[in-house]
Amino acid sequence: MGFQDVFKNSFLEGFTSMDISAGRIMATFLVTCILACYIFLIYRLMTRKSFYSKGFNVAMAAISVITAAIILAMQSNLVISLGMVGALSIVRFRTAIKDPMDLVFLFWSISIGIICGAGLYEVALLTCLVVTVLVLVLENIPASRAPMMLVVNLSDADRESQILDTVKKYSRYYKVRSRNVSGGSMDMIVEVRVKEESAFVKEICALDFVQSASLIAHDGEVTF
Repeated sequence: MGFQDVFKNSFLEGFTSMDISAGRIMATFLVTCILACYIFLIYRLMTRKSFYSKGFNVAMAAISVITAAIILAMQSNLVISLGMVGALSIVRFRTAIKDPMDLVFLFWSISIGIICGAGLYEVALLTCLVVTVLVLVLENIPASRAPMMLVVNLSDADRESQILDTVKKYSRYYKVRSRNVSGGSMDMIVEVRVKEESAFVKEICALDFVQSASLIAHDGEVTF
């Protein structure tokens, strides 16, 4: 038997079905479901969004199980695996992931399905533990305090310097983000870091040329 015959036989063997026992299938789906529910709970506990998306969380849990089923099917037969690759290559996902943490949880869910489908249950369990600890530790590392936005409406646009003098009394850091002049009045937005928020706003409002003042907190990017 020459090399050509050996290569042909080994290639054809890849197209034959590989028996996967019912016990292996049940164990894979059981472990995947348990870890998918674990990811579901961790996402629910760790998310800080004002509007929690239960649909996205349920979808992540389902993705783990579906991915595990795909991996099992691809292991059973080479023809199925080639067809699966072709089918998945034409799928286009157009849902935008805006929060980076959502992307982390999505890849975590997919990876658990792949690992469990390959039968590496210990690796899947260890992955869940390591990712959980890593995310919790990094999430609780204190960061710089997010600045606040002072929104002031002035009846006299020439009195801007007096506003900034008052800001300097309460904040070492400040930056004018916006100036909108209309007629003789002005709308200003100043980024500040203050501790005595109530006293600061009251002193701003006490100025006779200030028509209104608002101090707004935000949870966006922190400026260092």
